[in-house]
Amino acid sequence: MITRPAAALTAAGLRRVLAVLCGTEIISWGVLYYALPVLAPGIAADTGWAVSTVIAAFSTGLVVAAVAGIPVGRLLDRWGPRPVMTAGSVLAGVGVVGIATARSPIAFFAAWSVAGVAMAGVLYQPAFAALTRWWGPRSVTALTGVTLLAGLASTVFAPLTATLAEHLSWRQTYLVLAVVLVVGTVPAHAFGLRGAWPDAGPGAAEQDPGAVSRSRAFVLLVAAVGLGSFAAFAVLVNQVPLFLERGMSTGAAAWALGLGGVGQVLGRFGYRWLSAATGAGTRTVLVLGAGAACTGALAAVPGPVPLLITITMLTGAARGIFTLLQATAISDRWGSAHYGRLGGILGAPAMLATALAPWAGSALADVLGGYPPVFALLAVVAVVAAALAAGSVPRTPTP
Repeated sequence: MITRPAAALTAAGLRRVLAVLCGTEIISWGVLYYALPVLAPGIAADTGWAVSTVIAAFSTGLVVAAVAGIPVGRLLDRWGPRPVMTAGSVLAGVGVVGIATARSPIAFFAAWSVAGVAMAGVLYQPAFAALTRWWGPRSVTALTGVTLLAGLASTVFAPLTATLAEHLSWRQTYLVLAVVLVVGTVPAHAFGLRGAWPDAGPGAAEQDPGAVSRSRAFVLLVAAVGLGSFAAFAVLVNQVPLFLERGMSTGAAAWALGLGGVGQVLGRFGYRWLSAATGAGTRTVLVLGAGAACTGALAAVPGPVPLLITITMLTGAARGIFTLLQATAISDRWGSAHYGRLGGILGAPAMLATALAPWAGSALADVLGGYPPVFALLAVVAVVAAALAAGSVPRTPTP
């Protein structure tokens, strides 16, 4: 019996998938990630729990997402994004309702753990897998579009959450956000991601993902991405304390942080050119090296404010490109045959970094006596990541 290959999506189908993921990523990131920092003080005030306890529950969810991302990646390779992301959206709704109704820290942590599993099924990793397999050689264009629009999640949901919280309790706010999440993502994933999941591609049967995951190149890539993610996210969340030490007002520091986000979006526009002009290894070293240089500059330059803002925007540009670098790292080196499984392994350290970086930055500042030495150390971490990335390309790339 001859198995017929899965039919490719039409141009209209590809545009539909891209539009769906642009919308659902904004909602998923907005509700599951960016709402909590806005609501954390109110949660602590209402419940009597320490703010650190509230943030710890959120970080627990991120750790769970990192661990869950590995088996979710296997399911993506086997079934495709439609069932995985639809189930993830339903579970996300359950998790957010659990967060809203939690009456004890244990229940709060449990609800965030459920939300963490959902994150593994709805955030960037499954979206990247979908676009990489469906869009094929044109995936960089699609990935750039999704990350550009998903970058607006904080712009949309931070003020929306704050506005809701002005009129509702934090519990009611989360219930409203749960409705937005379910209504906005479950039908979109269930109906918008329809279409045959493409075949893995030539050579997939001969490629052993287990052997790839144990290879020297893959291990170095995971280490480079993990360290690079830690440095990039620690820089992001600790910029305001650094700027306050540099003598900026709180308002100016907030503006600098916001302009760094603008730099992040602008940087992503240049990734397509960078991808065409450089190889995978060179590109990874360059991006991580640029991040290290900008971080070192933030550590060394005391002012003036316009110069610090310029460096911040350049740092944001490097961080924005780094997101796309992660999205294409697997397919650039080993193809898309086992993108979900390998991407889940690659993405786990990055998710762990987002959970650990806020504490690490403040703890290191206490030990080192301020934030400039912390940024100098983070620059060194990024340099190490760039050095590891130099060996992250297999000698015989998989077609």
